[in-house]
Amino acid sequence: MRDRLILLPGWGLGVSPLEPLAAALQGLDEHLRVQVEPLPSLDSGDPAQWLDELDASLPDNAWLGGWSLGGMLAAALAERRGERCCGLLTLASNPCFVARSDWPAGMAAETFGAFLAGCRKDPALTLKRFSVLCSQGAADPRGLARLLASAAPLPHDLASGLEVLAALDTRAALQRYNGPQLHLFAGQDALVPAEVAGELLALLPDIEVGLIEQASHALVLEDPHSLAGAIYDFLHEQDDD
Repeated sequence: MRDRLILLPGWGLGVSPLEPLAAALQGLDEHLRVQVEPLPSLDSGDPAQWLDELDASLPDNAWLGGWSLGGMLAAALAERRGERCCGLLTLASNPCFVARSDWPAGMAAETFGAFLAGCRKDPALTLKRFSVLCSQGAADPRGLARLLASAAPLPHDLASGLEVLAALDTRAALQRYNGPQLHLFAGQDALVPAEVAGELLALLPDIEVGLIEQASHALVLEDPHSLAGAIYDFLHEQDDD
């Protein structure tokens, strides 16, 4: 099923931000089947339970990809599936979102803790603020933030998703997964620093890493056609090998 690509969304904003990218990809390749799948709806903040849910519900032998948290989950699932995963692509996805002593290119733990507390207190306001952060650095940040916020659901498990985001560290999974990998980052990203691209390449010199200079964290919605072109080229390079 090398012609099937499954895309997982980021935290809190639902599947809508990925739909223009899916449409752009299918416009470039009519034989490619692109599925945008929602994240698990679980009260648990245990990444293993989220991965169990995804592994049980998503088809085998497909390409796995995702935006931000979705990319982290796709990476962990690719490592779990091994040869049952055709390849991996991540979009504005930090292997370790919250900074650690051996991975400083992440959000400070204190900042993340305050964000999680705000989410538990007022989820709707937190999602609105998150939309603004996602759009920071875009050519039209206000318009992009409104677009993100207007389509966002208000799931009951927002805090659980943040707990998963904090717990995940996909560096070892990326190193263990032997299939083709493409990781794309945004140069103006306010949530995943652009320097993560270099850190990831230092960790895994044999993978493909790209940086879209003039793009925000919401690059999937801001510039779906550039992303689709890069992904299309990568997929067809693998077909030619």
